[in-house]
Amino acid sequence: MDTPQNTSNAPPKPKLLDQLRAAIRARHYSLRTEGVYVDWARRYIFFHGKRHPKELGSEEVAAFLNYLAGERHVAASTQNQARAALVFLYRQVLGIDLPWLDEVVQARRPERLPVVLSKSEVRLLLDQLSGSMGLICGLLYGTGLRLMEGVRLRVKDLDFDQRQVLVRQGKGGKDRVSVLPESLIPGLQQQLEKVKKVHEADIAAGFGEVFLPDALAGKYKAAARNWGWQYVFPSPQRSIDPRSGKERRHHVLPESVQRAVREAARAAELTKHVTPHVLRHSFATHLLQAGKDIRTVQELLGHRDVKTTMIYTHVLGPGRLGVESPLDQL
Repeated sequence: MDTPQNTSNAPPKPKLLDQLRAAIRARHYSLRTEGVYVDWARRYIFFHGKRHPKELGSEEVAAFLNYLAGERHVAASTQNQARAALVFLYRQVLGIDLPWLDEVVQARRPERLPVVLSKSEVRLLLDQLSGSMGLICGLLYGTGLRLMEGVRLRVKDLDFDQRQVLVRQGKGGKDRVSVLPESLIPGLQQQLEKVKKVHEADIAAGFGEVFLPDALAGKYKAAARNWGWQYVFPSPQRSIDPRSGKERRHHVLPESVQRAVREAARAAELTKHVTPHVLRHSFATHLLQAGKDIRTVQELLGHRDVKTTMIYTHVLGPGRLGVESPLDQL
């Protein structure tokens, strides 16, 4: 008996995770977000024995999130990240707007005071750093940039005449301007000279393109090779863009900066838990200690609500509040 042939010319339906990737890219989410969301969707599916999410409901979602918190002991931010990934999967990919997703309680992040270095500790840390890592960390402390904002900085975003740094598409997709430290200008100019030679060599070798946001990539096709769009802190090697398949020079990895800060803190014998983000905390706190208006600090940090900036008033120290220990009054 002959086997019936499939006469349909319709292409096979993409796998679920490929559909998820396509939905994320259609909304111009970052590659990092894509990787995180796909990973959580995969872990959710494997947790429930590779059953399709369409077969699962509120009990299965709650069980997975409770497992993360109760058995894996993940941080509240990690659990909320997993929840956001599942919300996106159900609503944007499967087209299922289930009311129970809103009822799954988000884990509350514990209210902890940020780690802040004193000015002398910042100096000890920065003294242990050199080259591009020293410049990046100097910018994080001198401008209040987040780590990803620092490594994604483009040549055109440095305004030496106006002494300012333009932050494009910061957290929440917002642009803002911060101060460019005078002391970093010579080092940054030397950095750009080195980067330009690397870029010119890439151009000569038939490369030289850099990643551009999707809208700009379509509108300005030649901009990807333009000098102004190059990263201030490029990667030492070119790599293949997983989305386009093109060989490009991306920015330096944030993990490289984290490792450099960790090693510098160890060499400086600092007892505090130091990460690149601590430099941003220190920037804000030291500005407030110097008497700067909290609204100004809020603007420089790019906080949507001044309540977020208010956290730094709690680490100014009792001395700033006019509080004297009763022991010193004996």
